[in-house]
Amino acid sequence: MDKLEKSDAEWREQLSEEAYAVARNKGTERPFSGRFYQHQETGNYHCVCCGNELFSSETKFDSGCGWPSFTAPVEGNVRYETDTSHGMRRTEVLCARCDAHLGHVFDDGPRPTGQRYCINSVCLDFEPGKS
Repeated sequence: MDKLEKSDAEWREQLSEEAYAVARNKGTERPFSGRFYQHQETGNYHCVCCGNELFSSETKFDSGCGWPSFTAPVEGNVRYETDTSHGMRRTEVLCARCDAHLGHVFDDGPRPTGQRYCINSVCLDFEPGKS
């Protein structure tokens, strides 16, 4: 996958203030506030920054955590980093194409993966249709 790189000014121009704060500065939207938290439509979720396909609605589930949750990403379309901010040790999930911060992954999800990808709605766009 080819990397997409833009200047800080280009990201600021393209994204809403909230999307910029979360996706480019590793922020977090308030729980239970995101437009995709209880979203049930069939389709695919894409990176708000670059359009990279990240998650299928087939992997979405209600974890009750306040953010959209998925059991697995589209293979090869996310990458991971260790996040030690806020006195915790977590695994950060980033877009593999543009390095946008998406959220974190935890090992407390349902089968088949046992993982919970806890993703900020503001970092996602949605394409309805077949997932």
